[in-house]
Amino acid sequence: MNVEVRGPSESPPVLLLHGWGRSLHDLRPLAQALTDAYWTHAVDLPGHGASPPPPEPWGVPEHAQLVHDYIRREIQSRVTVVGHSNGGRIALYMAGTAKHASAVNRLALVSPSGVEPERSWAYRTRSGLATALKAPVQALPAPLQAPAEDWLRHSLVWQWLGSDDYNAQDGVMRETFVKTVNDHLDEELERVRVPTLLFWGTEDDAVSRRQMDVMKTKIDDCGLVELEGAGHFGHLDQPDTVRAGLRHFLENS
Repeated sequence: MNVEVRGPSESPPVLLLHGWGRSLHDLRPLAQALTDAYWTHAVDLPGHGASPPPPEPWGVPEHAQLVHDYIRREIQSRVTVVGHSNGGRIALYMAGTAKHASAVNRLALVSPSGVEPERSWAYRTRSGLATALKAPVQALPAPLQAPAEDWLRHSLVWQWLGSDDYNAQDGVMRETFVKTVNDHLDEELERVRVPTLLFWGTEDDAVSRRQMDVMKTKIDDCGLVELEGAGHFGHLDQPDTVRAGLRHFLENS
C-alpha cells in the first residue's frame, strides 16, 4: 500500500482510511492537522491512489486483513482509525471482529458505510434484471462462462443496470466493488467495544440518517455529530468542525 506517515513516532498512532473511489488525498488535511501530537498513517487502499489493485476481487475481510497486517508490522500498537464511507466500513468490521479487534482502540468515522440501505423500487428492478441476465451465463459449461461473463459486463444493458461507481471500475476492481458494497455489518456493529465518534452531514445522499441511527444504537459507546448542510464528504465540506471534533475526541476519550 501507498502510505503517507507524519508526526513523531513516539506519539499515539492514528490510521486514516478513505472512501471508495477516493484516495488518501481526501484525508491529508486531517492528518496534517494532527501531526503536532499524533503519529498519522494515511493509506491508499488497494486499487486507489498510488496503490495497485488486489490480485483478485477482494471483500471487506481481505481489506481488513491487509490493514491489520500493516498495523502489526509498521505501527506495532493499537490505533485510532479515522475512516470515511467505505474506509469506515472496513474500520467497523475490524473493531467488531475478534480476529482484528485487538488492533483498534478508537473509531472516528465520517458517514461510514456498513448498514444496509433501504432500496428503492428502481434499484430492486435493476437488481432483478441483472440476476435474470446472469442466470443463463452461469448455466453455461465452465470453459464458456468466463468469456460470456466478460461480454455481459461490457454490454450496454449491463452498464445501464450498474451504478456510477460500478461503471467507473473495470477488471478486478469492478468485482471488488460488488463484494465490498454488499457486505453489511449488522452483527459486527453489536460487537464493537471501543469509543466511537460518528460525523454525518445532514445533506448526505449516500448514507441516510436512518443508517447512522442504526450504528449509534448498536454500538455501545457511540456519539453522533451532525454537520448541518454538509454532504457525504463532511470532512471536506466542514473541515474545521470535523478537525475540532476529532481533536476533542482524541484528547478526551
